[in-house]
Amino acid sequence: MQNTNRRTWPSVMCVIAASVCFSTGGLFMKLIPWSALAINGARNLIGACVIGLFMLVTKHRPVFNRTVAIGALSLMSVTTTFALANKMTTAANAIVLQFTAPVFVILLMALLYHSRPRKADILTCAAVLLGVVLFFIDGIRAGNLAGNLVAVLSGICYAGVFMMNTGKGADALSSSFWGELAAGVLLTPLCLRETDFSAPTLLAVLALGVIQVGGAYILFSLGIRNTPPVTASLITGLEPILNPLWVMIFYGEPFTVLSAVGAVIVVGSIVIYNVWNAKHAMQV
Repeated sequence: MQNTNRRTWPSVMCVIAASVCFSTGGLFMKLIPWSALAINGARNLIGACVIGLFMLVTKHRPVFNRTVAIGALSLMSVTTTFALANKMTTAANAIVLQFTAPVFVILLMALLYHSRPRKADILTCAAVLLGVVLFFIDGIRAGNLAGNLVAVLSGICYAGVFMMNTGKGADALSSSFWGELAAGVLLTPLCLRETDFSAPTLLAVLALGVIQVGGAYILFSLGIRNTPPVTASLITGLEPILNPLWVMIFYGEPFTVLSAVGAVIVVGSIVIYNVWNAKHAMQV
């Protein structure tokens, strides 16, 4: 048991560190006075270089097949829609609505693979839908409706990442590398249209690529190997909580009461669902 704890503790810390790194995305995107697409191109190009270097050092050969390609396309789509949502609505709305991805996994599995949803699946979908409705009511009041719609689209794309990274021939690291590289190559030229290349702006862009994209994914891939599923499920709830918190503290973006209630419902429902799933899988 002692040896198991020694292996588990560093892994848990890696997953926590990854969640903290992921949560910085909203703040850095708000601080960079560039278009969403230019930001996404630059951060993905830097992130691809970081992950590519990691794969080179660890001798992880990049894989490319149909499943990896679809996973890469999903990843490219989710980073792009998330960047757009961050510019069109609040950071809180963007990250929490993206966090609805497991619900879309349930729906896609039912539609594409005729997988019959369980009672827990239906209850989770209903609870998350209630939370999303509160976000949209708040979005209509604040004029963020379009941004909230893009954030939900980000959640759908994120569901594709979850599904494709578990299919036949899947390789999560390769999907991440190819997806980020493609987004970087396609969108980075848009940076030439920008005018602000001051030191703070470039440092924020570098931080997005190295910390929020490349470094976070590497930490997560290392930590998830020996982290208990229940623990990992609970830790995933850190990102949608910390993301708007950093933006509120360092950027001054308000977090309305209605959005806060919606966030509690969405995040709480998904975390409880993940923990239940993890415990159920351990008992089978």
